[in-house]
Amino acid sequence: MEGIPHPIPRTVEEVFNDFKGRRSGLIKALTTDVDKFYQQCDPEKENLCLYGLPNETWEVNLPVEEVPPELPEPALGINFARDGMQEKDWLSLVAVHSDSWLLSVAFYFGARFGFGKNERKRLFLMINDLPSIFEVVTGNAKPSKDQSANHNSSGKSKSSAKSRQSEPQSKMVKVSPPSKDEDESGEEEEEDDEQGATCGACGDSYGTDEFWICCDICERWFHGKCVKITPAKAEHIKQYKCPSCSSKRARV
Repeated sequence: MEGIPHPIPRTVEEVFNDFKGRRSGLIKALTTDVDKFYQQCDPEKENLCLYGLPNETWEVNLPVEEVPPELPEPALGINFARDGMQEKDWLSLVAVHSDSWLLSVAFYFGARFGFGKNERKRLFLMINDLPSIFEVVTGNAKPSKDQSANHNSSGKSKSSAKSRQSEPQSKMVKVSPPSKDEDESGEEEEEDDEQGATCGACGDSYGTDEFWICCDICERWFHGKCVKITPAKAEHIKQYKCPSCSSKRARV
């Protein structure tokens, strides 16, 4: 299937980089290279799979013959449904299957190399900071910003720590509360998660599927819905002040 052998990822960072490379390739197939991808998925051909490769390329190919395969296999026979539904619906379906496959590959590596609870959690949070392929393909995320975003773990200052996530919306927006730098121990990271795991407005714990924003003044985290900030609004905010900090500033 893959002409050039790729190094097997063994650490959380290596697995995440493998995930990002494969993801970029799949996004290209379903967006910028969509005409080429569509043509290769002829329903008259045998069962075909869409593969994302670690070097940010993609290919449509037959499934591997070895059983069990070296890696989990993508959804089989995506070409059969091509002409039976609208193109955008078919592409969305392929995107959903591609998201599922990417997670299975990443956590296959995690299981193979014995990732513990904290490593699995860190890997998932890194992955979850990126919009899904489905979100990109359906227009709920912007491929250009998303593909250029990087997971920067070198910053030590408060401002750089807030821009570590790969969210496409803005520097201080994040889906989940902040975690410590990636090179620190899992115990410390878990402790830090617990400190910032409730909304400063309603007090509820965070959910990984919810939009969150951090106040640049008091550094508390809030549900976007609680402070009436949407991801679209956050894109245009250079420095966010929560309602409490805004009223304090107004009184002075």
